[in-house]
Amino acid sequence: MSGPERVPVSALANAVTRRPRPLFDPDVERHAPAIRAAIAGRRVLAIGGAGSIGSACVRELLPFRPAALTIVDQDENALVELVRDLRSGDELGDTALTTAPLDFGAGVMRQFLAASASFDLVLHFAANKHVRAERDRFSLLQMLETNVLKTRRLLRWLAGAGFAGRFFPVSTDKAANPTNLLGASKRLMEMLAFADGALPDASVTSARFANVAFSNGSLLCGFLHRLDRGQPLAVPTDTRRWFVTPREAGQLCLLAATIAPPRTCVIPRLDAGRDLVQLTEVADLVVRACGHEPRHCTSEAEARRAAAHPVPGVWPVLHTPRDTGGEKEAEEFLAEGEAPIEIGCAALRGIPMPARPIPELQTLLDDLEAELQRATGNLDAAAITRRIGALLPGFAHASSERHLDQRM
Repeated sequence: MSGPERVPVSALANAVTRRPRPLFDPDVERHAPAIRAAIAGRRVLAIGGAGSIGSACVRELLPFRPAALTIVDQDENALVELVRDLRSGDELGDTALTTAPLDFGAGVMRQFLAASASFDLVLHFAANKHVRAERDRFSLLQMLETNVLKTRRLLRWLAGAGFAGRFFPVSTDKAANPTNLLGASKRLMEMLAFADGALPDASVTSARFANVAFSNGSLLCGFLHRLDRGQPLAVPTDTRRWFVTPREAGQLCLLAATIAPPRTCVIPRLDAGRDLVQLTEVADLVVRACGHEPRHCTSEAEARRAAAHPVPGVWPVLHTPRDTGGEKEAEEFLAEGEAPIEIGCAALRGIPMPARPIPELQTLLDDLEAELQRATGNLDAAAITRRIGALLPGFAHASSERHLDQRM
């Protein structure tokens, strides 16, 4: 099967979102003075800053000339490539760039923070982001440690250092009325970050947003890998998702981190009738943009045969049922009982986040910390799910015998 035509990912992302201009351009332009006041001459720490969203946000904030930018990321290769990219262009200007290939929740991170000059803005992008992480108790515990327990450690370390700047941890639309443990973990992260006393001297904001088109590890990024390797694409039917481009993701985080009111979770102003996109339509769009017509297949065997015996100008696309654990037909931005407010942006609204102590959450996290220290586990996935469900009344876990690792 011949390889695809090379189409810039930025052009594909624009085609998926159906927007010729970034959604948040007008808001960034309007609020540029306030953004500049929050960033110019300041010291910025970007945790997970070499990932798709983190690096996009880094590129959006550099024109506002921070005095220093420190990027922490456990993905050493991605960090090296980001440094090469930034130093090969003229984005850095006079900004002092420092990088560290660290696990943000490990003890060495605490030492790193203690040895560093104080930061004015901390952006927290590090997370496990795949629904497939709930396939067994081991990957589930790893996800909860990364998304919740390590974030609690980070909050404690920052509070202990007297951090008094702005703290921005990124969330997800999956946190609203979650049907999977990934979304539930990010909902718990929100509760932690906004809890009364978490960062008593700081301003905390967050953002829930759509799928980032062609971000690392995403389904759309997988489409490109399949095309490069002459393999079929696989996509679930009856599944709609919101999308933003990588640049829009960076702009959204920039705005939420700098101009949103404290204790606010920012969400994009998208329209379900216009902006929720069927994933099967996205797969066809990508195949056609790369110079082929899709051939829709209904079994993995059929799709593999079509790839092994290609027809010129045709590419196999497998349609799978939406029957794996944690998936729902369409994501949401607002959880039950939440009411959005205006924050002075044309393309963004805010959700006021309650500030209250949550002792039950701290008890659960203490138990999970203890679980991770045992040689053998006491809590199975079902028990962990029940404990989380007791904290999140809107949590309706969509369980299934099938998981995403059993799909092509």
